[in-house]
Amino acid sequence: MKRFALILGASGGIGSEIARQLAEDGWSLYLHYHQTGLEAFAEELSLRYPEQEFAAVQADFTKDGAAQQVASQIFDCSCIVCASGHAFYGLLQDTGSADHDALWRVHVKNPIETVRLVSPYFRRHAKSYVIFIASIWGETGASMETAYSAAKGAQLAFTKAYAKEMAPSGTRVNAVSPGLIRTKMNDGWTAEEWHELEEEIPLGAGSPEDIAHTVAFLTGGKADYITGQTIRVNGGWLI
Repeated sequence: MKRFALILGASGGIGSEIARQLAEDGWSLYLHYHQTGLEAFAEELSLRYPEQEFAAVQADFTKDGAAQQVASQIFDCSCIVCASGHAFYGLLQDTGSADHDALWRVHVKNPIETVRLVSPYFRRHAKSYVIFIASIWGETGASMETAYSAAKGAQLAFTKAYAKEMAPSGTRVNAVSPGLIRTKMNDGWTAEEWHELEEEIPLGAGSPEDIAHTVAFLTGGKADYITGQTIRVNGGWLI
């Protein structure tokens, strides 16, 4: 029986690496994206793993109704990985209402609404998984990223509550909390800024593969007694 996973934000650096890892682990995938089309990526995975199915799913998570748009294209699912997101840098006093709304929809409202709409499929399966790709800033907070930190903190609170709600039905709910990861989101930083940050981190910056391997562990059957947890993948930055 094929296992289907939905990856929200599969076009991002972390999301695409999670997709590659889960495909290697035997999952068929729904690949959600906003702007960067993933039809070619889905075709690439189909050629590599012909026994599995891969489909691109488009929706703009900054808009209301995006979760319904995604859910209408899903026909089975026993795993949802919420990796969609964008950062916002600036003082809180300079963070407009539209910015707040976009952060909330992308990181909290639409992912949670997608989980709500897709979760009835979980009843078909003895085990299912929900994983949020959160952030170290959801745990500690970050100056100049106050609204972003709040949204990421909301993901962690949801993880704890939903894990308690869904454990009796066999759904494991966890969050992965990355530290400094080399992705396009951080391309604007100078070499000097990277150096200063990495000096604070015992193991330096991480890679998208580090996050993907953690997701694979949580969804691979060897971590099924773990739920409601925030797994830190930050190279010792926060201990």
